[in-house]
Amino acid sequence: METIECSPLYDRKRPLQHRTSQMRQSLAMVVVLTVAVTACGPRTHFPVLPAALPDVLAANDSAARLARDLAPILYLQRNESFPLERAVAVLNPTRRVIAYYLSYQHDLAARWSPFSQGPDEEEIWVGYDATLAPTDLWTYWHGTILHANWRGKGELGVNVQWGKHGSMPRGMPIDELPSVQSLQLFYAMTYFFPDLWFGRFSSSGPLCFCRSFARYVEFTQPIVLGARLTAIGRTADPDSLLSIVFGRRYAHKPYWPWEPRRRTIIRNETTGARALLGRARGGE
Repeated sequence: METIECSPLYDRKRPLQHRTSQMRQSLAMVVVLTVAVTACGPRTHFPVLPAALPDVLAANDSAARLARDLAPILYLQRNESFPLERAVAVLNPTRRVIAYYLSYQHDLAARWSPFSQGPDEEEIWVGYDATLAPTDLWTYWHGTILHANWRGKGELGVNVQWGKHGSMPRGMPIDELPSVQSLQLFYAMTYFFPDLWFGRFSSSGPLCFCRSFARYVEFTQPIVLGARLTAIGRTADPDSLLSIVFGRRYAHKPYWPWEPRRRTIIRNETTGARALLGRARGGE
């Protein structure tokens, strides 16, 4: 039997070198495409405001003054990287409720992706009685609407989550949050959330929270929301106003806490300072 020996220079090493070269080229292409996609990711864009906005009230209108007076104090985590950019207050024309729509400079989630939506507005609602005293506080928490009875509690306050800006009534125990939306879970995600890493290609921001959980739940940086309102309006449908202030690609979360087309209430009412939780329907 004849044995034919192949030259290792051309028949063994060269194919191996060729495969290695192809793998390197493929890896380089993946890196280039990742950088290109993330670099083209959205830098949250806020449109230039026109001279006139729809449904807005004059600054000296009594309803506008009420919206400023009842605006909660926001308490941010002191290491927050993305400041409050714009805020809109809207008084409901038929109910004693004021909505506050907030948009921050960025949000941790998908800020690197060119397919993500525009400003991810957060929402707070304040109910008041005939004496103009606050009675109820609702906040939007990642698809869940939290509610607290605020009668006789004085100044309204809202704690704002680091990075993702979910809002919760100040004083609400963190263990009352839904288990799948707990602060413990969100804290763990700050170390393993790829959006934090990819987001650095499109805008500055943290790579992780990189501090203790105790510090993560310290909400000690106050913002006087009443002094930061971009516009104050009165309408049952604020879409036109929000589209101009935030841009048409804003998140379009529920305008009001009772909207049946956007949310369903879970009836697990609790006592004292504890909150009534309601969950929004996904995809609506």
